[in-house]
Formats: sequence, C-alpha cells, structure tokens
Amino acid sequence: MNIGQASDASGVSAKMIRYYEQIGLIRPMGRTGNNYRVYGDEEVHILRFIKRARNLGFSLEETETLLKLWQDKDRTSASVKEVAEVHIVDLERRIAEMQGMVKTLKHLSHCCSGDDRPNCPILDDLAGAAPAPVRAKKRA
Repeated sequence: MNIGQASDASGVSAKMIRYYEQIGLIRPMGRTGNNYRVYGDEEVHILRFIKRARNLGFSLEETETLLKLWQDKDRTSASVKEVAEVHIVDLERRIAEMQGMVKTLKHLSHCCSGDDRPNCPILDDLAGAAPAPVRAKKRA
C-alpha cells in the first residue's frame, strides 16, 4: 500500500509517517519503480503502536524505547514497566503543574472586574507588574 493508504489504515498522517522515517523511528520503506513508498501490514501495525504510545503522552524517545522492547521477544516485562512508571511520574508532575496554573488563572480571573476599565490583574500578572490601583470612574 502507498503512504496515503498506510496513513488511513494506521491513523497516522502521511507527514508524520515521513517524519518518523526521517528520524529513524521507523525504517525507510521500500520504493516502487516510480519512487513511491510501499507499506505492508507490519508497518501499519508499527505505526498504530507509535500512535497509541504518542496518544498516551510518551515522548519520541520513550516511544522508540517501547518500540524496541515490543520488537524484542527476549525483553523482560520489568523493562517495559520501568518506562511506564517513569512516564507516570512525569505525567503526575505535569498534571500538578497544570492544576497550579488553573488555580492561579481562576484567582486572577476572579480578581479581574471584566468591565470597561483598562486595569486588568491578569495582564499585570503576565507582565510581572504589581497590580495597578483601582481608580474610581469619573462622573460626568
């Protein structure tokens, strides 16, 4: 099958398939006489594996490690588990960071009056500035 068909079958875009080939995550594909890449069921299975790993947030390096472990029938499951557990710790750290961001943004959003005045604690925080004093509107 050609790259478009492999893309449809695996759910990985043709652009990403070319990129994975370029960085060595997948081996270069055979070519037809008119220089089109040729993919088989095995390559599609590998692409699906990569897509699933990436969807679970594994880095390209981790995905490469997992792919090599998957292809190594003499691997130990402990090796695979170690990669997964390191990734879990990283995900938990990133989740905690994002929860902190949400808390900060909720606070800043709560402090913002959201009216027609230019003062905005959200922008002040992003600029690293002390909040501008709130001034009363002039009455006409």
